[in-house]
Amino acid sequence: MTRKAGLAFSKVAVTVSVAAVIGASLFATHSNSDDAAAWRGAFARPSELPVPEGGPDTPAQVELGRTLFFDPVLSQSRTISCATCHEPSRHWGDGRMRAIGEPGIELKLRTPTLLNVGWFAPLGWDGKFPDLESVAFTPITGPNLMNLSEEELIARLRADPDYVSAFAATFEDRQVTRGGIERALAAFQRTIVSGSAPFDRWRDGDASAVEAPAKAGFALFNGKAGCHECHSGWAFTDGSFHDIGVGRDDDIGRGRLFPKSKGLQYAFKTPTLRDVAQRGPYMHDGSVATLREVIDLYDRGGIERPSRSPKIRPLNLSESEKADLLAFLATLTATEPKQKAASN
Repeated sequence: MTRKAGLAFSKVAVTVSVAAVIGASLFATHSNSDDAAAWRGAFARPSELPVPEGGPDTPAQVELGRTLFFDPVLSQSRTISCATCHEPSRHWGDGRMRAIGEPGIELKLRTPTLLNVGWFAPLGWDGKFPDLESVAFTPITGPNLMNLSEEELIARLRADPDYVSAFAATFEDRQVTRGGIERALAAFQRTIVSGSAPFDRWRDGDASAVEAPAKAGFALFNGKAGCHECHSGWAFTDGSFHDIGVGRDDDIGRGRLFPKSKGLQYAFKTPTLRDVAQRGPYMHDGSVATLREVIDLYDRGGIERPSRSPKIRPLNLSESEKADLLAFLATLTATEPKQKAASN
């Protein structure tokens, strides 16, 4: 994680801890108190985009990255692009149970959304990528993904006068390089930010922005159901890794990188809940079809095993409480069009 992005994340984490100790009823009922100010601060959206180690992304880097992101020239067959799996109209995912690579092979994992991806490194379901720049060439060169070698990609771009001009105008070395491709793609992805949702308007003080069941669901989210313990802050993720009691025996998540850690076996990255009601199926492997089934899974506590997070336990939710949680989660879907990323 970059220094500035890490600082922003730390600030969010601190404010979320304030929200966690507020009585659940306050979330649903208070509007003009110090407690209300605390929870509103805990879920406040950042005012600026994250800044990487090399300094702020430039508009030229963002626009070059946008062009690359939607260009199928990045795949061997020239038929798929980054946007094939990360579709803006599908909330920057693909809506599939599992991702599909260029040869038509179904992969083991679901395509994660890119919403707010610039804030929450490390990246990937198992956290193997330290930052956005390090992600790009894994799908591009993966034989079951875009299946294009680094050498051929660079040769293709250097043979295109428009790309040659764009790289020359964007980077000091004026060359088409791997580093330039990585920076441009990352710069564009840092602009992919979830839009304003009814929850945000309610947080900003519009009491009519969400209905009573959603307010009750928010109280449950931060109280009895304990969802906020992992889904915290404005993006509703702690950016960390937990075993929540799902997954196959051969699919151990972050445990693959840390084999001696009992707690990281079967641990996968906490996804953002922004636009979650529109982003099924769910879990890292797409094994849960609906959001209601996700709530049912948490209600019963998932698979019991040594690595399962202590935060996961039977919740004993009633049918009305489950309905209220669903109503709240629906308020996290942005109401504006999602066809374009945020401008830099």
